[in-house]
Amino acid sequence: MIIIRNTLPEDIPKIVKLQEDSFPYLARYGNIWHPSELESHIRLFPEGQFCAELNGVVVASASSLIVLLEPEYKEHTWKDITADGTITNHDPKGDSLYGADISTHPKVRHEGIGKMLYDARKDLVKRLNLRRMISGGRLFNYCEHASMSPLEFAEKVMKGELHDPVLSFELDNEFKFIKILPNYLEDVRSLNNASFIEWLNPEYQLDIIL
Repeated sequence: MIIIRNTLPEDIPKIVKLQEDSFPYLARYGNIWHPSELESHIRLFPEGQFCAELNGVVVASASSLIVLLEPEYKEHTWKDITADGTITNHDPKGDSLYGADISTHPKVRHEGIGKMLYDARKDLVKRLNLRRMISGGRLFNYCEHASMSPLEFAEKVMKGELHDPVLSFELDNEFKFIKILPNYLEDVRSLNNASFIEWLNPEYQLDIIL
């Protein structure tokens, strides 16, 4: 049985191990969560941190923060938008939930767990009456098609001519591709490129003050 819940302090060592198993190529660069960062996430925005349990074992996690981008599609890097992974720039008065990370253990991928985590984020966006959810999604398979530009690659994925496990998944989960974010994160798979993605809250009400 899969349970989606908020992350607790006792989950931190499990999530660090999950990150190592999920992103070995990023772990080589140190681009995975460290205990102090996860502690900061839980302290600053506990309701924005999620994990998935399968038969009592943490098999997936998702970290997020609230931001206000001006302009709304401002270019940024992962390091800048997450305050170097600490989310100390979390802004409760912002209008956008930012997906800083989502990871699923390789042994349980394609089981719908990622979608469940995205759905938990969408529910949070609606509950907090945020305008949208945004993120930078690494172009995971771009390294295999680097003869074309990152934008050309993304356009072919959107047309269904190519498949990318990250962008295709995001499109399947109702996100809209906005533009390419160059130099987003040091990553051998995406050659540092990410897609700026956006999901608009259909229940957003401008005049509500929470």
